[in-house]
Amino acid sequence: MAEKEMSFWDHLEEFRWTIIRILITLVVLSLVGFIVVPRIFDSIILAPRSSDFITYRFFEKASQYIPFLPDFSADSFNISLLNINMTTQFMTYISTSFAFAVLFSIPYILYEVWRFISPALYENEAKGVKTAFVFGGVMFVIGCLVGYFLVFPLIFRFLITFELSEAIHNTISLDSYMNNFYMLILIMGVVFELPLVCWLLSNLGLLYRSFFRKYRKHAVVGSLVAAALITPSGDPFSLIIVTLPLYFLWEVSALVVKKDPPEEESDEENLPIVAE
Repeated sequence: MAEKEMSFWDHLEEFRWTIIRILITLVVLSLVGFIVVPRIFDSIILAPRSSDFITYRFFEKASQYIPFLPDFSADSFNISLLNINMTTQFMTYISTSFAFAVLFSIPYILYEVWRFISPALYENEAKGVKTAFVFGGVMFVIGCLVGYFLVFPLIFRFLITFELSEAIHNTISLDSYMNNFYMLILIMGVVFELPLVCWLLSNLGLLYRSFFRKYRKHAVVGSLVAAALITPSGDPFSLIIVTLPLYFLWEVSALVVKKDPPEEESDEENLPIVAE
């Protein structure tokens, strides 16, 4: 524990300065985002709208060896976005700069949270919480990368090429693209926090490793169902691609939780033996 006891007002003051430092960091990184975003908007954020996107090219080459893959070889796939609102481009510029700031400030935000709560923890608790913060931050970033390189491109390409009728031509607004871009990537980042949630439940004594062994088959089916909900195309390839990282989270969660506590001997076994 901390050597010097802090009063409630001391804690409140420290919390206030923690919030101030985080806000200053967000403002500074947002200003950096104003400079960087115009340079990366086409090459990174809008990259999935073109057949040159790295994911499409990878699966196009893989389809030469794996026959059941969907056709990613359409070089004509190049979607233009439509803007029908006078302020949309400017507001997208602002929101993207702020999203840039939030993403790159996550390590510092976690550090500030750790710095605030660590004085109240014992040494063994502090080590566990510190590991949890680092692990949670890494898993969030991995989830966002999976969303960007796998989930969003697959969903976007399917929906934009789907035709209910030849008389209907697909056009997509900038608002629609950005809302789905942010939502899917954020969802995958949050979903990848599952191992951290399981670790916390395990430390509270609510979850043990036997749970994952018992429900492993259910987890496979659940991952398939979740993948089917995330990817509307329903083709086997998309299902497999999204199912694998979801099930991977289940196995990682099984590794980070505690083993089952040793079973206590029953009362009958502990009864003294009475000679006849």
